[in-house]
Amino acid sequence: MLTVASEVDVLARFGRALADPIRCRVLLALREAPAYPADLADTLGVSRTRLSNHLACLRDCGLVVAMPDGRRTRYELADERFGRALDNLRAAVVAVAADRTCADADEQKCC
Repeated sequence: MLTVASEVDVLARFGRALADPIRCRVLLALREAPAYPADLADTLGVSRTRLSNHLACLRDCGLVVAMPDGRRTRYELADERFGRALDNLRAAVVAVAADRTCADADEQKCC
């Protein structure tokens, strides 16, 4: 059983994983279906080396797993609940952003 402190650490790691747009795109792609790194790199328009670093981060956070598939390795979400959580989080964030009426429309600024 996780303590409150360890639950906070887990959530913080999840937040750090989502803090990078490429990692977000990887998670959203894997939400749709497992994929091979080369295919993900091509789909996302990033180098294979850069993608590899992001996949390592997501593995270390426990969000994705590497599944051997012959001579290749396929990646998928570590738990199907992550996909549903991403859907719910995305829907909530998009809804709030659509309703936001901040005078300052600077997207880089955190309210």
